[in-house]
Amino acid sequence: MAKLKLVVLTGAGISAESGLKTFRDSDGLWEGYNIADVATPSAWRRNPQLVLDFYNQRRRDVMQAQPNIAHKTLAELEANYDVRIITQNIDDLHERAGSTKVMHLHGEIVKMRSERAEHRLYPVLKDIKLGDKAIDGGQYRPHVVWFEEPVPMIEEAIPMMYEADIFVLVGTSLAVYPAAGLVDYVKDNVKKYIIDKKLPEVKRYKQIIPIEMPATEGLVELKRLLGQK
Repeated sequence: MAKLKLVVLTGAGISAESGLKTFRDSDGLWEGYNIADVATPSAWRRNPQLVLDFYNQRRRDVMQAQPNIAHKTLAELEANYDVRIITQNIDDLHERAGSTKVMHLHGEIVKMRSERAEHRLYPVLKDIKLGDKAIDGGQYRPHVVWFEEPVPMIEEAIPMMYEADIFVLVGTSLAVYPAAGLVDYVKDNVKKYIIDKKLPEVKRYKQIIPIEMPATEGLVELKRLLGQK
């Protein structure tokens, strides 16, 4: 018998409990930087060194962080469900926790690419330096989707949402589009578990089950509600 498809959309709140900072509540500042100065194509053209420095530090932060109980609980659910994770996060904590089907909407900090070619990716665990060039001669940049850039993985995420038998939203304010619009593709008759210590606005959706807790506590509660030990 095929396992039920449990589709999970995760945001910064799930990794915050691993010590990774979010910017959603900080007036457009991230680690003291203005987003426009470090996370846009124009910022890259204007000051690539600053952008590299910023993301090199983010990579170091990610590598020092460890998956928390929320990440691990999602991995454990694979024993009984076909778990598909769609994450807005650029860290690799889902993978390190053991989840095997993870889609990164906004890129991955542990990968890089040439500024001239977005589809050829290379693993990177060290700092990217100005002057580090790809085979095509382009400067390496983080494989991260910046503000004002398209989000190509959205097209692959939409059918996954539509096919969900159970949907879980964890640690996202639903404030960043187009990712926030993905919830619209979950069928009305599908149960939608919403986990966050500050629940986003979801009243327009049907079959909502709110779990107003931090991700670590909320996913343990989800497991209980699903009847999983």
